[in-house]
Amino acid sequence: MKTNSKYLGLVTKKFNNFFLVDLKNQENLGNSEKFLCKVRKSINFKDQLIYVGDEVVINNIDLKNKRAIITSLKKRKNLLVRPSVANISNIYVTFSVKEPELNLSQVNRFLISAESMGVEVSLVLTKCDLISDKRRSFLLDKFGKWGYQAITLNLKKSDYFNNLLAELQQKECSIFMGPSGVGKTTLLNMIIPGLQNSTAPVSNKIKRGKNTTRNVELFSISNQSYLVDTPGFNMQSLEVDIKLLPHLYPEIYKQVIDEGIRCKFRNCLHLNDEGCNLNKSFERYSFYKEMIESSKTHYYQNQED
Repeated sequence: MKTNSKYLGLVTKKFNNFFLVDLKNQENLGNSEKFLCKVRKSINFKDQLIYVGDEVVINNIDLKNKRAIITSLKKRKNLLVRPSVANISNIYVTFSVKEPELNLSQVNRFLISAESMGVEVSLVLTKCDLISDKRRSFLLDKFGKWGYQAITLNLKKSDYFNNLLAELQQKECSIFMGPSGVGKTTLLNMIIPGLQNSTAPVSNKIKRGKNTTRNVELFSISNQSYLVDTPGFNMQSLEVDIKLLPHLYPEIYKQVIDEGIRCKFRNCLHLNDEGCNLNKSFERYSFYKEMIESSKTHYYQNQED
């Protein structure tokens, strides 16, 4: 049985010239939710490629063999470059508190990289069963001052994990981002029953794990909620416009928005700028200064080239 009706779908997997597409409005198609699709040859997407996470329109649907044709590509909200995933709504920056040891400078760079995507950013701390409750409270307080209500995971307390799962099921499309060895694959295996990605132990020599995931794929975890299973998603290359950096630090933009802090110049970078009224006593200001100076150096080097 075939139908020529058009349906909106979500690309959940890509391999060779084929795409696995979940339908977003399949009420009239019974349980035929997933279709193996090819792109109509006559369609020109203006040299755009189709990525996992893209919304597409399909027709020529073969209900028996679950095949269809992609006829158009919807405008995407964002695109991660490596791995290539479109339309992310939430990034969960994930770090372990032990094994490997927490590196605050690295946490900062991951958070800024995530914030530069313009999506909702959360911080997840794994392996909290390896630290004391006092240390956990200390970290919660620290990251709270950074502007993040950290989610702590303890394998001995299932309610911590259940709270995270309930939150993920309210989001549109989430992805875990973090260095190797912090437990991202273990988390995915817990959230997506039957996934069973292989995990690798943390190297005693270099104190970090090995990437074990290989294919980018979206998995449905509730009605209209998806989670990305991705190969070793560490960190985007961090090349942020120097003028945008103040907007990526909650400690800065909350002063401007919530407290109404106004500097003399609108494009103030909050260093030694004339008329700067920013309260610079927050912990991450040293990281911020370092990033501004690094961005300035990179900018001037490009100008000379």
